[in-house]
Amino acid sequence: MELQASWFLHFLQDPCFCFLLFSFLVFSLLLLCLLRLKKPWCNCEICNAYLTSSWSKKFDNLCDWYAHLLKKSPGRTIHIHVLGNTITANPDNVEYMLKTRFENYPKGKSFSVILGDFLGRGIFNVDGELWRFQKKMASLELNRYSLRSYALEIVNDEIKSRLLPLLSKKDGVLDLQDVFRRFSFDCICRFSFGLDSRCLELSLPMSEFAVSFDLASKLSAERAMTVSPLVWKIKRMLNLGSEKKLKKAISVINVLAQEVIRQKRKVGFSTHKDLLSRFMSFVNDEIYLRDIIISFLLAGRDTVASALTSFFWLLANHPDVGSALRQEADRVIGENRELTSFEQLRELHYFQAAVYESMRLYPPIQFDSKFCQEDDVLPDGTFVRKGTRVTYHPYAMGRVEEIWGSDCLEFKPERWLKDGVFFPENPFKYPVFQAGLRVCLGKEMALVELKTVALSLLRRFHIDLATPSRSPRFSPGLTASFSGGLPVLVRERSETAL
Repeated sequence: MELQASWFLHFLQDPCFCFLLFSFLVFSLLLLCLLRLKKPWCNCEICNAYLTSSWSKKFDNLCDWYAHLLKKSPGRTIHIHVLGNTITANPDNVEYMLKTRFENYPKGKSFSVILGDFLGRGIFNVDGELWRFQKKMASLELNRYSLRSYALEIVNDEIKSRLLPLLSKKDGVLDLQDVFRRFSFDCICRFSFGLDSRCLELSLPMSEFAVSFDLASKLSAERAMTVSPLVWKIKRMLNLGSEKKLKKAISVINVLAQEVIRQKRKVGFSTHKDLLSRFMSFVNDEIYLRDIIISFLLAGRDTVASALTSFFWLLANHPDVGSALRQEADRVIGENRELTSFEQLRELHYFQAAVYESMRLYPPIQFDSKFCQEDDVLPDGTFVRKGTRVTYHPYAMGRVEEIWGSDCLEFKPERWLKDGVFFPENPFKYPVFQAGLRVCLGKEMALVELKTVALSLLRRFHIDLATPSRSPRFSPGLTASFSGGLPVLVRERSETAL
């Protein structure tokens, strides 16, 4: 046996042998998939369209195809057999999953495995007691006024010292999506780690940490897009291709995170304001601390950047909304005066409506999945077998007439106002921030950052699209991002003295 093992290990070190072995396994997997597709239960229009990518002939994005299918379905629910995925745009089903039968629809081991190398045991990748502990800990900290004030202090400093000077000096075409990603990464690194990544200084190269973080997020998302998890698991085992890149990116992230934790323990963390220092009072395990912070980094950076990108794309196509937002700001805050308090933000009802309306059409997280623990029946009558992936689709839900009316495809902030006052919708009808027990804990802080940035830019600059307007095309990822970025032309408003 020892001789056979030694022989096999010898061949595993040969790149040619590894390539042949990998090719054989992939071929076998594809053959298995083809054989399965001949079965009647899987030979359907939806599955064939998914496998052949024929949907792309009619739709620019996979999310638009799903929205089309869900709108046609009587119960607003479909099943993709080849993926074992039930997808719904029915608010009653969403409430059932996220509230009524919450325990029967956890994230599940399948999801945790996909993101496990990147997010580890962070709050977005666990269930049960680990999730409850982190939720309690995060709720305690994120609801503190001192922490919210600290976050606003960081955002305002980044706006004044980096974002506004950058846009004032920039001539020609600028990728606003890239700017927002850099800005939000700087903010969340300062807030989470007490670390200044300086990504918004375009004269400097992107930090190795930021590049590795982006790559790890992208490659982890691609795992979920494969027809069978066996493909990426084999690549990971043999350390090949995208899995080799993912391993290297995560290694860079881990080294930096561990060094930051080590330095904080060395100098003391009890007087520091950042999130990591606060969590270190509860947790001693350095790997667990790393997982918690990386999860909050992912949520606090990519979702805000995505929401800002979509918001400014919509404003560029609806200049009348931008004018109304500036008029409201002048009335509430004062013409040529700075925003000074949370109370002023809360008085900007039209601004709040415009932000919510933007995320109705372009949610930062286009869909979210759970896994059914036991056989179940959804409120619309759909039978869900144990182990099935069940996905609710906020992107598609924002385009369903039965939910939002015949004008559901229009950007119309007024739909959120009653007598000029903002009124939120049922969260299960609008699950952009999730809902129920897993509702986004950082929702209010994210909205404050988004509105503060948008307000600062709208009052100081004209921002126009550099290319003819067309519906956005999205890149694969854990959060929605525009393929090709958001090229804009920026010029200062001559009438403002801010």
